Amino acid sequence: MTKESYRPVVAVAGATGAQGGAAARSLLDQGFQVRALTRTPDSAAAHALRVLGAEVHAADFDDSKSLQAALKGADGLFAMSTPFGSDPETEVRQGIDLLEAARGVGHIVFTSAAHADRDTGIPHFDSKYRIERHLRGLGVPWTILGPAAFMDNYTVEWSLAGLREGRFVLPMPADRPLTLIPARDIGAFAAHVLKRPQEFAGRRIDIASDMLTCPEIAEALTEVCGRPIVFERLPITHVEAFSADLAAMFRYFTEVGLDVDVDALRRDFPDIGWQRFGTWAAQRTWPVSWSHAAGT
Repeated sequence: MTKESYRPVVAVAGATGAQGGAAARSLLDQGFQVRALTRTPDSAAAHALRVLGAEVHAADFDDSKSLQAALKGADGLFAMSTPFGSDPETEVRQGIDLLEAARGVGHIVFTSAAHADRDTGIPHFDSKYRIERHLRGLGVPWTILGPAAFMDNYTVEWSLAGLREGRFVLPMPADRPLTLIPARDIGAFAAHVLKRPQEFAGRRIDIASDMLTCPEIAEALTEVCGRPIVFERLPITHVEAFSADLAAMFRYFTEVGLDVDVDALRRDFPDIGWQRFGTWAAQRTWPVSWSHAAGT
């Protein structure tokens, strides 16, 4: 194989999830060889990646040998971590184990969270920053991406339940803008970085695709759902009863906010194809009609 025909190999952690899946698809579109790392190699999501041309490797964050085997000889790694379904300490341990297994990789892109490096006091932001600090001392070229709030969260059942009642519910003041990004744009930016590793080595970049208030989000959802959707502010105490971590996040969003420069990102990186919320929402299916609510 000639140097000109060589296709770099990038391993993608969490490849059957939203972020990892978006990164895998964007990397395949960019001509990379993709190793999709997943605990569920027989899942429908894993099969879909195989159809697109990815190699699927069984790998578990709690099994360092499986990580080392999946990462052997890789030119790059899309790394991520999640505290949900576990706890921040488990997230940190798994994240560091993944990075340790990647010591021989050419370049690591780690997705953290916007403002995670600013001492936010949000548990799942602080845990990501601990992983960031480990990455910086690993001795491997790195880039850290800090995504803003995920648009994709509005497609999960707890959000859809409110939309079926004509309500978009968040514990946010009506006049405080939210910076937002879809998983698709996170994956696209990660692929952009891995295509130009020297340009982005040693950089930490907070990323977002749009900035809207909650009433503006409700207005966009009205358009795509085909029924009136109004914003309703949820008392933060309701979130506190469910998750102190998420309550801390929404308090931070309310009191400080995520000041990601959306306009500068669009200007400096036009190839990403950043999606405004309305554009992203129009590409989704929103099962929020009365028939869906009744289960018919």
